[in-house]
Amino acid sequence: MTEPSSLSYEQARDELTDVVRQLEQGGATLEQSLVLWERGEELARICQTYLDGAKARLDAALSAGAQRPDEHA
Repeated sequence: MTEPSSLSYEQARDELTDVVRQLEQGGATLEQSLVLWERGEELARICQTYLDGAKARLDAALSAGAQRPDEHA
């Protein structure tokens, strides 16, 4: 598995999709399922961090745009 600090959003999302697929298929032992669940939680946190950062950037850009005088008037 790739270290979380080196994962892009897309890599984390794709790995999370794989983890969910494995959990949904069943057949894993309890210990394997717990390891997958923990990895999924970690990947979900990584994705949420990226999404929170993107939202903050968008909010800042929208706020800056709202404070700028309308150049088309």
